[in-house]
Amino acid sequence: MDFALSEEAQAVFDMARDFGQAEIAPHAQAWERAGTIPKELWPKLAALGFGGLYVSEEKGGSGLSRLEATLVFEALAQACPSVSAFLSIHNMCAKMIELYGSDDLQARYLPAALSMEKFFSYCLTEPGSGSDAAALKTRAERTNEGYALTGSKAFISGGGYSDAYVVMCRTGGDGPKGISAVIVDDGAPGLSFGGLEDKMGWRSQPTRQVQFDACAVPAANLLGEEGQGFRYAMAGLDGGRLNIAACSLGAAEAALAATLSYMGERQAFGRSIDQFQALQFRLADMEIELEAARVMLRQAAWKLDTGAPDATKHCAMAKKFVTEAGSRIVDQCLQLHGGYGYLADYGIEKLVRDLRVHQILEGTNEIMRMIVARHMLAAR
Repeated sequence: MDFALSEEAQAVFDMARDFGQAEIAPHAQAWERAGTIPKELWPKLAALGFGGLYVSEEKGGSGLSRLEATLVFEALAQACPSVSAFLSIHNMCAKMIELYGSDDLQARYLPAALSMEKFFSYCLTEPGSGSDAAALKTRAERTNEGYALTGSKAFISGGGYSDAYVVMCRTGGDGPKGISAVIVDDGAPGLSFGGLEDKMGWRSQPTRQVQFDACAVPAANLLGEEGQGFRYAMAGLDGGRLNIAACSLGAAEAALAATLSYMGERQAFGRSIDQFQALQFRLADMEIELEAARVMLRQAAWKLDTGAPDATKHCAMAKKFVTEAGSRIVDQCLQLHGGYGYLADYGIEKLVRDLRVHQILEGTNEIMRMIVARHMLAAR
């Protein structure tokens, strides 16, 4: 088995890492305090092909594999996991438009998504339907012009910030087969937003409820076919789970590198603290866990790229393992920084806060366990 990255994949990682360190890392703390990311950042990322990472080259995207895409999110997360994860959401929407959009819909939205002139948000979760996403209640009633959308979405990254929203809504009866997907433009009549959520982490991502009050949606903005929206929404989640895991991996790598540097400089009892065997053991444990997480993530991405029948199981396993490992590692890095780790200036406490939500979104880690167990039982 060859565990080495290809020359092209390594070049993708290096390009993303260099961009992140130059254009994101110096501003991450300021953007967190401001509660927003300047929109000027996105066209710079788009110029590198990061607005449509796995949109096909025929449609103007970069046509990367899912493995190569995880390298982008890992590298950018070394600079800021909040920014990296925000980019992942946009890319999920861009791929949905390519896969399921009509020729007209693609012509109207895909070029602006790829250039990131339009930033997209993904709207599935509702106040009363989180893990049970198929129970969503936002309804799209047929009108002469298209649909009148009524309901609300919760925890939407980019709510009130994004230029367009991919919204899962109910056009039919109960259950997943009654759900469709539509694109709602910012400024559409009947579209409004709740107040800015005050979050533990991911604070540079503006997060609000997205509300619809008989919001007018043209019939041409239906994504794919009526009744298929839940399938479309779920189809992107295997890759989304890998991306979030990659964000945890990148942040943990950055935290461990910063901790190694700090421990070489910090003196206690007449020597640098990296000379104490007990602390060396803790460093070794983190490195071992980090390497296990990296291998598991890349194996899952490879399975998704090759269409392996157990790809969904491995994506769930990777998401659960890597996000939990990432949180443990950054927490240990904070501990090894002592009181300095608790200060914002060192950047470690931000990573602790940012990574905690990774165990909740893209399917909670409890749901990941359910997916793995069901696959085990089905194969018995």
